[in-house]
Amino acid sequence: MLSVKNLVAKYGHIEALNDVSIDLKEGQIISIIGANGAGKTTLLSSISAMKKPESGSVIFMGEDITGMKPNKIVKKGIAHVPEGRHIFAGMTVRENLLVGGYTSTKQEIKDTMEEMNELFPILKGRESQMGGTLSGGEQQMLAIARGMMAKPKLLLLDEPSLGLAPLIVEQVFQIIQNIRDQGVSIVFVEQNAKKALEICDKAYVIENGRISMSGTGAELLASEAVTAAYLGKVQK
Repeated sequence: MLSVKNLVAKYGHIEALNDVSIDLKEGQIISIIGANGAGKTTLLSSISAMKKPESGSVIFMGEDITGMKPNKIVKKGIAHVPEGRHIFAGMTVRENLLVGGYTSTKQEIKDTMEEMNELFPILKGRESQMGGTLSGGEQQMLAIARGMMAKPKLLLLDEPSLGLAPLIVEQVFQIIQNIRDQGVSIVFVEQNAKKALEICDKAYVIENGRISMSGTGAELLASEAVTAAYLGKVQK
């Protein structure tokens, strides 16, 4: 479904990604773990065209989308939920969702709104509430729901559990699995490496802009190197 090949990305003279390649099959959850500044966010941004790579390619559903404009990539079926939520605080929950569904017809928006109420019951009945008055966890749910309004085939999530209470973290990870069960494939960056590896089909470790290790979630959970570097510090 997604094939990233030999991706190189830079910020000025600083190389953020160096020859990075990942593959995703339809229906999979792929997790990307690594230290802060390793290049994880740049990888997602390169897939969604928020960051233009220096070289390499991004192939989605058999089509080379490298260099395509971000709005075109949304229409192709890729939605990106960035780190930090970035909801529109001065807009209502409904208005935030409408922004996410801008590529859809009125009927599709209506149907998807109903689906989001089922998938995110915490938002149900809050259509007129201002986004900025929601709690951190509720804002994260809204950010993911806004991404889902585009009816993506592939959802990119950047640090979905960052800064959330443990109970809300559990809910977020359950929602990620529910979204996959609805037929949406997922690539997500996550600082809670243990949780990420527990739910993913495949994982990649990025270190200093390079893929240093890959395997199933179970394989990386059993890796002494991954345990020493990432699992000893994650939130239990």
